[in-house]
Amino acid sequence: MASIPARLKRVLIVDDEENIRHLLLVVLKKAGYEPTAVAGGAEALAMLEEDDFGVVISDIRMPGMSGRELLAALRDRDDAADSYVVMMSAYGGDEVAIECMKEGAYDYFNKPFKSDEVILLLRKIEEREQLRSDNRRLRLELDEQFHFDDIVGESSSMKSIFATVKKIAPFKTTVLLTGESGTGKELLARAIHRHSDRSSRTLVAVNCGAIPENLLESELFGHARGAFTGAVRAKQGLFHEADGATIFLDEVGELPLSLQVKLLRVLENEEVRRVGENKNELVDVRVIAATSRDLAALVRDNAFREDLYYRLNVMHIQVPPLRERPEDIPLLIMSFLQRFNRKFGRDVKSLDEDANEAMSSYSWPGNVRELENAMERALLLSEGESLGIEDFPPPVIGGGGPLVGTPVDDSDLSVKRRLAQLEAELIVRALEQTAGNRTHACRLLEMSHRALLYKMKDYGINIPSGRGF
Repeated sequence: MASIPARLKRVLIVDDEENIRHLLLVVLKKAGYEPTAVAGGAEALAMLEEDDFGVVISDIRMPGMSGRELLAALRDRDDAADSYVVMMSAYGGDEVAIECMKEGAYDYFNKPFKSDEVILLLRKIEEREQLRSDNRRLRLELDEQFHFDDIVGESSSMKSIFATVKKIAPFKTTVLLTGESGTGKELLARAIHRHSDRSSRTLVAVNCGAIPENLLESELFGHARGAFTGAVRAKQGLFHEADGATIFLDEVGELPLSLQVKLLRVLENEEVRRVGENKNELVDVRVIAATSRDLAALVRDNAFREDLYYRLNVMHIQVPPLRERPEDIPLLIMSFLQRFNRKFGRDVKSLDEDANEAMSSYSWPGNVRELENAMERALLLSEGESLGIEDFPPPVIGGGGPLVGTPVDDSDLSVKRRLAQLEAELIVRALEQTAGNRTHACRLLEMSHRALLYKMKDYGINIPSGRGF
């Protein structure tokens, strides 16, 4: 039998019936646990203040503080996530027990119980804890992939950025990364974190533009129990999670003005306030922010607070688009080729001459991310040891513009290129015929709306949408 994790060995039993406490003590000790038993909820809370228990097993019906009230008190603790709570019921109260699970209990069992049933439930908790531990380990391993030296770039602009990153990484100074989407701002943020004295903790990343405004404050700063409808338990925010580490605020320019004030307070005082509370909590967090928008212009338009802008803009790094550093393209190609060979078990060695020429002449509006996606697609479509031009997306083949209108040489017998040319032409005709109405165009083309959007993006077709989708 596998050993029991040290934290989960310690089990607190809460029941007003002495015979139940005694029976569980015997069963758990025999199975290798280190149980402690108390007669009520108040005693349990006092015990938890003094000692650490990985599992709490509590009866639901008890005089004084009920098991359900104990559960609510446990969920409000700052370390609530550290203990698994299991409920017991002697009255066939499955409905109440299920309600307890909705309120945060891990599971329940009925009394009278079988010893094997209780031990099996504890083993399930151990398996769940192992999965959580594995997930944390994998997150750390993933974070370790973003070492500074793994960021590819030999251009003078990237070398200058690397030199700056090396200088500022050890300090807690706030960093603002700006540049077009797909230029690698998050990679740089992770590199800064990995080269700081906070690298033993995981970087916490949040996309400020991807979370609905009404949920964003709670996500960032947490909330108290009952702060709003559905807040059945207190929750720590991402700033609490990043305490002692680094938080990466991607697309910070999307923050609503109401939250900009609260972010400013964090930067100035290193304090956060949960939604529904009137007290502040100190946090030690390094902030790295990124945006693809012009924050200075947003300040002029009164869409972004000037004081917050200057607080974020302590150390500003502008990441250049890929079209301004074409000398990095061959290095990126080889880097992605090696990565996707490992990922898909392939052994593609190079690109054909025409493919290389197309990759070098393309403007890469999606920057490094677009190049990465193009390389993955090409490697999956390829059949030999080199990538041909026909393996790449139509915009790349067309040298930066849409495939439509690109002349096809009569001597070119590539089925892929011919079919792509025909498909792009038909999509353009359908959109022109329907005045850009994609719903009607989908009917003419006999394809789904999702497929149409994908094809338009793939072929570089940009016809304004009419009425409908």
